[in-house]
Amino acid sequence: MNKNIKLAVAGAVLALSASANAGIIIPAGEWTIDLNGNVNAFGIWQKSDHDNAITGGVATRKDAVGEKNTQGINTGLLPSWLGVTGKTRQNDLDVEFTISLQPGVSDNHAHGDITVPVLNRQTYVSFGDKSWGTIKLGKDLGIFASDAILNDMTLLGVGTASNGGLPAAGGWAGSGSGVNTTIGGIGTGYIYAAWKGQIAYTTPNFNGFQATVALTNPNQGTHLAGQNATAAATVLYQDRHGLEGKASYSFSGDALNGKVWVSGASYKVKHAMGDVTAATAVEHSASVVDIGATVNFGNAGLTGYYYTGEGVGTTAMFIQAINPTTGAKRDSDGGYLQATYILPTKTKLGVNYGKSNLDLSAGEVGALVVAHNKRMTVGAYHPLTKHLNLVAEWSDVESEAHGGLKNEATSISTGAIMFF
Repeated sequence: MNKNIKLAVAGAVLALSASANAGIIIPAGEWTIDLNGNVNAFGIWQKSDHDNAITGGVATRKDAVGEKNTQGINTGLLPSWLGVTGKTRQNDLDVEFTISLQPGVSDNHAHGDITVPVLNRQTYVSFGDKSWGTIKLGKDLGIFASDAILNDMTLLGVGTASNGGLPAAGGWAGSGSGVNTTIGGIGTGYIYAAWKGQIAYTTPNFNGFQATVALTNPNQGTHLAGQNATAAATVLYQDRHGLEGKASYSFSGDALNGKVWVSGASYKVKHAMGDVTAATAVEHSASVVDIGATVNFGNAGLTGYYYTGEGVGTTAMFIQAINPTTGAKRDSDGGYLQATYILPTKTKLGVNYGKSNLDLSAGEVGALVVAHNKRMTVGAYHPLTKHLNLVAEWSDVESEAHGGLKNEATSISTGAIMFF
């Protein structure tokens, strides 16, 4: 797995030793090959109490025949993973490549082989030296908000059970079985960092301080499902690279360790609506910043996170970012609080509460546009072996529109995640 994900898993994976996530190491001449990843699956039982068309809501609705209770077997927030990383030292440079694939476990088709995608979230090369830093070129986790998702306890579970992909106008239909992954705390406390083509530079580690800056893929022609009632015709264009960056400070002592970080992103985008012509394109700048901290003392852990932005939307970048009639930007903010405790049995108990808010633009009337998505998750994560972990979660999710309509969904999930 990507180094950042490995470190997050090593820290969050239920107090396991780092060796549980070291992968399968194979010496190969001048190279060291690391085969790594995870397999996970969860049974999900979900109840969706309402069937309101809330544009941008993440709480699921009743299904097409009005059934409020649904079930499924699905991959959790962290997709099942098969990664290959190669490392070597050449000409005073540390050189690395990583390629990974993420297959899902669920498909509701009659013979189970149609809609589940195999994702490709990482393909990159990096080179550098501890004296001056590292340059990365390729596809990897985005910089902004990456620490928010990597410190979310539901990374090892399910969280919000809405399926992967972007929401259609009016929200997700009820289903305990999705496309590839669930969405954890995405949209209920933080914006999705996503997986982006990038050229990134990371500084050396200066006694715990480290920073990263990156140009990111402008994603020309991206369809923004869920933007408005004519979602299929809403297309995003950008006329420059995105700019993303973060800075962090990690500390460690006898009884206390943790990390503090800030990150941000800046984009210049055009939303082309209707007939997707230059005449319909609405151009605006978009910016967002965040701050977060996680602290562990003894068996207890606390994490706090907050973000605020304009023109970036909610749940995923640029979803519900503008008034589709006038093109005026909408402001958004949110965050989450999380507390965990490891019992003498090594079982980690945790509670996570998160909320994402979306404001209407000045003078906008949008009764069906989501005002907030919020979620509470209570979870138990137990290391059955050094590599295999049992997980159980209860989550309550609410989406409320500016006009007052609500969708509420409650889910129980249980399953296992194994790292190698």
